[in-house]
Amino acid sequence: MTDILSTTNQIHGVTNFQDLLSTPFKGAVNAICWQRELVGDFAEIVEKVVVNENMVVLGQEELHALELSDQGQRAREILLNDLSMLEEQGNAPTLNVIKCYDRDDSYPFFPTDVYSFHVDRSPVPADTILCTYHGESSDILPNAQATQKVLIPEIRDTLRKLYDGPEEGFNAFLEEYFFDLHYQAKPDARPISLGLGHIWRLAIDHPESQVLPCLHRAPKEKRGENRLLLIC
Repeated sequence: MTDILSTTNQIHGVTNFQDLLSTPFKGAVNAICWQRELVGDFAEIVEKVVVNENMVVLGQEELHALELSDQGQRAREILLNDLSMLEEQGNAPTLNVIKCYDRDDSYPFFPTDVYSFHVDRSPVPADTILCTYHGESSDILPNAQATQKVLIPEIRDTLRKLYDGPEEGFNAFLEEYFFDLHYQAKPDARPISLGLGHIWRLAIDHPESQVLPCLHRAPKEKRGENRLLLIC
């Protein structure tokens, strides 16, 4: 985390769960990280879960049912504790074992899936909280290193042709199909990997937000290696 903090003022580091949730976003800070060095064999848990589809939800009951080694049990205790901590604060965390996400091919010139840099939006105050325990981790990107795709002239022109409606309804069209949530990294952009074991809280777009929403994307998974991700 030291190297990350020395290269961007976007991230604020904390040392405990309460500070992770209570520290306000402020100024340029739209990502808060509780850096941790976890023990336990999270790979064993991933290997024990059968994934017949692109992704499965791993509930607490399924976690308890897994037969694990001592190191696997230590990893399970961490997962259960993280789920419990978040639930006690009124969050609704989900633990996913991910082979891959669905790709969006509705508009080949403008994919709107999670592999694209994007921001999250909510009609009420909320944050995105996530932690990768195994596999490739997500990336974030400083806002100054990306351009909202709907502001790129050639993309905007193509979207106008796709819309083919009155000008006053164009922005509503962009929101309805989530085009306005996606960003294109600039040529000199330097994405920041969120790493393994750290819990992150990311600012999203909502009516009361005092900061810019955090740009993030899902990673391209390694073939044959499923991810273990907590998100809420």
